[in-house]
Amino acid sequence: MTKPRARSTPTRRRRTGGRGASSEHWLLLLGIAAAAAIAFGLLVRSPAGPEDRRVLPLSMAAARASNAQVPIVTTGRPAKRYRFRGGPASRAQAIECLATVALYEAGDDRDGQRAVVQVVLNRVQAAGFPKTVCGVVYQGAKRATGCQFSFSCDGSIVRRPERDGWDDARRLARRALDGRVYAPVGRATHYHTDWMVPYWRDSLVKVARVNTHLFYRRRSAADRDGPWKPSSPS
Repeated sequence: MTKPRARSTPTRRRRTGGRGASSEHWLLLLGIAAAAAIAFGLLVRSPAGPEDRRVLPLSMAAARASNAQVPIVTTGRPAKRYRFRGGPASRAQAIECLATVALYEAGDDRDGQRAVVQVVLNRVQAAGFPKTVCGVVYQGAKRATGCQFSFSCDGSIVRRPERDGWDDARRLARRALDGRVYAPVGRATHYHTDWMVPYWRDSLVKVARVNTHLFYRRRSAADRDGPWKPSSPS
C-alpha cells in the first residue's frame, strides 16, 4: 500500500511519487500473473498417460496386496428390485445395452456378468447417474478417459468383437429387467479388477468380491467410522 503523502510535498514530487506508485502497482500485477501462470502449469501438467489420473501407479502385485487389506463390509441394505417401465422398443434397447456391458466387462463369467448388470441397475436407481439403462452403460463414452465402463471408450467393441454368449447375456438381461437381483453385490455402484487401485477406492465401502472383480457401494449414515485408511503399500 502507498504511504499517504504530506501536504507540503511539491507538485512535481507528487507526480513523481504517482508514477512510482503506478510502476510498483504494475510490477505487483506482473508478479501475481507470473505466479498464477506457474501454479496453473503445475495443476494442468499432463501425467505420463491418460489413466494415471484415475489409477494409482502400482505394480499388479502391489495393487493386489493393497486391495487385500481393504475389508469387505457385509452389512447394508439389499439391492432394490428393478422393474422396467418402458415400451417394447425401449425394453429391447435396454436388453442390448445390458447384454453388451455384461459380455465386454465380464466375458463368459456368469457370476461376473450378473454382478455387472446389477451395478448398472443400481446406478439407474441411484442419485447422480443417468436414469436409463443405456444412459448408464454409455455414460461418458465420447470422452477418451471419461467413460464409466471401459469397453465403451477403449475400442474393445472394434478390437475384439464378441461373437459368442449373446443369447445367454440377453436372457440374463431380461431377467434382471423383470426384477431378478444378484444379491452378493448389494447396492454396489462401482467395481474394479483386483490388479488395479482406482483413485476413488477408499472413499467407498467394499462389499463383495466376484472372482477378480471387487465391488463397492456409497457410504451411508450407518458408516460412522468415515473412509477406511489403508497402510501405505510397500
